Amino acid sequence: MNKTVIIIPSRLEAFRLPNKPLELINNKEMILHVYEAAKKSDSGEVYVAAPDQKIIDLIRNNGGKAVLTSLSHQTGTDRVFEVFNNQLKSEPNIIVNLQGDMPNIDPIVIKNLISYMNEGKCDIGTLASSFNSDIEMANENNVKVVVKKKLKNNQFEQVTDFFRTYTKKNEILYHHVGIYAFTNKALMRYVSLKRSKLELERKLEQMRALENSMIIHSGYINSSPLSVDTESDLAEVKKIMEKNE
Repeated sequence: MNKTVIIIPSRLEAFRLPNKPLELINNKEMILHVYEAAKKSDSGEVYVAAPDQKIIDLIRNNGGKAVLTSLSHQTGTDRVFEVFNNQLKSEPNIIVNLQGDMPNIDPIVIKNLISYMNEGKCDIGTLASSFNSDIEMANENNVKVVVKKKLKNNQFEQVTDFFRTYTKKNEILYHHVGIYAFTNKALMRYVSLKRSKLELERKLEQMRALENSMIIHSGYINSSPLSVDTESDLAEVKKIMEKNE
C-alpha cells in the first residue's frame, strides 16, 4: 500500500481576504475545519504548512501537526514540497496538496481521490464538479477545467486545460476543486520546472504541469466545496455550514 500524506498550505497574507485561515465559522477557525476534514478522510498523516506562527500555534494547540515554512514561496505546491522534502525526507508515495480555504470539503472525496492515485494512472489527480449556473461559470474566481470526455461518478478523465475567463466554446467544462494529489516523482519534477507562461498569465499553478506534458486526471464530485476568496464567499460558507451543524 502506498504511503500517503496530506499537506495543507496556508498563509495569513491574502490580497482579497487577509487573515482568512483564522476566520471563524461555527466558532472554529477555517483552517481547523480543513485540517479536521483531512483527518476524517483517514488517508494518512496530515500537516499544515504555513509561514505564520499564529497558524502553526493554532494547529498544534488543537493536537495537530504543523510546519513553519519559508515566506518566499510563490505557490502552495512549493510550500507543500518544503514539508515533503525536509520534514518527511521524500518518503510518501502520494502527496496531497489540499487548499486551506475549503472548510466544507467532504472527507470522502479526499479519500476517493487518493484511492484513484494508488492505481498509478497519472502524475497528478484532482477533482471537479458541474457548474450550477451561468453566473457561477462567469465568476473568474471559479476555475474552469476542461476534460477529454464527460465526467461521471467514480470515473476519472484526462485534463486538457484550466482557465478563469469563460468563453463559450464547445468544450466539456467543469468547476475545478482546489485539491491536487501528486505521485512523489511528479511533485519533485513539478517543483524543478520554471514557472510557465500560462501559469503566470492565468495565475494558475497547475498550468506549469500541463505545459510540461505532465498527465493530470480529474474525477467528478456531485457538489463543489466553496473556496473562500472574498467576504461574500465567507458569508455564504458560514450559512451553509451553520445549516449543516
